[in-house]
Amino acid sequence: MITVTDKTIQDINAKIANGSVHVVTAEEMPDIVAELGPVGAAKEIDIVTTGTFGAMCSSGAFFNFGHSDPPIKMQKVWLNDVEAYAGLAAIDAYLGATQLSKSRGMEYGGAHVIEDLVAGKSIDIHATAYGTDCYPRKVLDTTVTIDDLNQATMFNPRNGYQRYNVATNCSDRTLYTYMGTLLPDCGNVTYSGAGVLSPMYNDPTYQTIGVGSRIFLCGAQGYVTGQGTQHDPANNFATMMVQGDLKQMDKKYVRGASFHGYGTSLYVGIGIPIPILNADIAKATAVTDADITVDVLDYGVARRSRPVLREVTYEELKSGMIDINGREITTSPMSSFHDARAIAGELKDWIQKGTFYPTLPVERLPNTGVEFKPMKQIGEQPTVADVMAKRVTTIQQGLTVENAAKVIMEGNFNHLPVVSDKDQLVGIITAWDIAKAVAKNKRDKLDDIMTRAVVTADATEPIDIVARRLEQHNISALPVVDKHSRVRGIITSDDISKLVARR
Repeated sequence: MITVTDKTIQDINAKIANGSVHVVTAEEMPDIVAELGPVGAAKEIDIVTTGTFGAMCSSGAFFNFGHSDPPIKMQKVWLNDVEAYAGLAAIDAYLGATQLSKSRGMEYGGAHVIEDLVAGKSIDIHATAYGTDCYPRKVLDTTVTIDDLNQATMFNPRNGYQRYNVATNCSDRTLYTYMGTLLPDCGNVTYSGAGVLSPMYNDPTYQTIGVGSRIFLCGAQGYVTGQGTQHDPANNFATMMVQGDLKQMDKKYVRGASFHGYGTSLYVGIGIPIPILNADIAKATAVTDADITVDVLDYGVARRSRPVLREVTYEELKSGMIDINGREITTSPMSSFHDARAIAGELKDWIQKGTFYPTLPVERLPNTGVEFKPMKQIGEQPTVADVMAKRVTTIQQGLTVENAAKVIMEGNFNHLPVVSDKDQLVGIITAWDIAKAVAKNKRDKLDDIMTRAVVTADATEPIDIVARRLEQHNISALPVVDKHSRVRGIITSDDISKLVARR
């Protein structure tokens, strides 16, 4: 353990004041430490600047609108048709980045309202109330800009993940997620985070990051207010809670985004200065993309714990291609390294010009003793195995439509899985398929009319996931198959409806 301590924050800030401070970005620091060593680098460098710019869903803003005449105690309030939480006081509200517009759905949400305000645009306010003696007004409609608000404070409960898991999709259908669109059969890989510029990876024990740390937040000076929600330092998934004045922010670093099939998020720009107080901190800021590893997860499994396909470095991710099971898969970032680099550079300029002075935290973020727990669930979640029909009639591939019609009539059911001579699922026939075939005088092989791209279920899947799959594909039944594609049951929308009715 290197423990050389030769500077204080007061020493560093005095250098900023007299113009002699030596600041570098986190991209520059690895070469400096390699050349001078941690002790030499700690003597030479005063501050290392970091940066990250990416989608940070757990973001939002507090607003105070001022009192109307007559006054209103807002019970519900919408900003550009996006509902904000009004259960704070008469004219205060909190708008979350992922809240969706009532009229525009996933195209527009709280993140876009925040971006519009920072960009100087007008927004429409609609509020309703129950009316009281001191707040008699029941309805309010008006239009404001950010300058009309008393306070507009960005307050983000969880920002700046230390690192972020990588996403791919091994299922046979396209998925729409907060990690973007994931193509089937591991067709692409998406990732997030700044790697070498990551604020929290450049101070992994949080010696300089905590309550009261002054930071770059969306082009303005902001502060860390505490550990973020889901703070998980034991697994290098630390997070921060941050706040800053929305009125001072730059629209370059506050961007609303819509992810197809998922919803909205806010792109947030954060930069943290790391004061180099000692050689330990200097050594930590020499981290490179090759040093930071993260797991590639299969998002095709819609469970809390997803399968890990491999471990990968940010160096590999940024190369544009990684290997998964012998296949080269294209990678693409969900965050912007270009803007992260710009943030680190802009923060460096602020410090060199004497307009930004780092602060040490009054309380460091915890790096031990924090447990990130899953949700406590009282009742057991029913699975497909609990509901599915286990005795399933199938029909061999190669038989005729007439054969299938007889099987369905004798069994009095609507769905008939088609299997190969190896008993593997190759298609499915419905009573409707047969009726159409008969009407068109198609009575030959089942292969001509069966659905080949069969949507299936696994016996261990929760019912909620399977119900959504039925809805997405507008179908009424799913064959349940094992890992060898053998039919082990069938679950229908009627089965799920009966389960819901019993509950």
